[in-house]
Amino acid sequence: MKTFTFYLSCLTLAVLSLAPLAGCSSAGQNVQQSVAPAEQIGSVSSIQVIALDNRSSGGGAVLGAVLGGVIGNQFGRGSGRKVATGVGVIGGAVAGNQVERNNKTANEIYRVTVNFDNGRTQQFDYQNIGDLRLGDRVRVAGSQIYQL
Repeated sequence: MKTFTFYLSCLTLAVLSLAPLAGCSSAGQNVQQSVAPAEQIGSVSSIQVIALDNRSSGGGAVLGAVLGGVIGNQFGRGSGRKVATGVGVIGGAVAGNQVERNNKTANEIYRVTVNFDNGRTQQFDYQNIGDLRLGDRVRVAGSQIYQL
């Protein structure tokens, strides 16, 4: 009989020690996460076209002037060589400046403002917005806007 009582006490102790764990596992299933979602839903409230500064840095003009001067210096003699060098410098500077301007990738961007359903507002700058229009419902993930 002592053996049976001993086993019953051990079994009772084991069940009682597992009871708190069972309560934790069922409570954990009912807890909702408070982490904000990575995606936000909202509407496009404005789209602005912003012109970028299309001025050149001057590097193309300087490089063009140097190359033009070197090439112009190859022609003529005496004062004719000086004139050819001057014309080469000026022509090279103009040509180099134009080449630099033509190699700029974009001269305008689109600034898209999104009003999120949670009341937050955010602006995004893009070179191309596709067929995105004012009032479109959108989903934002990271820095990308997707139409709904």
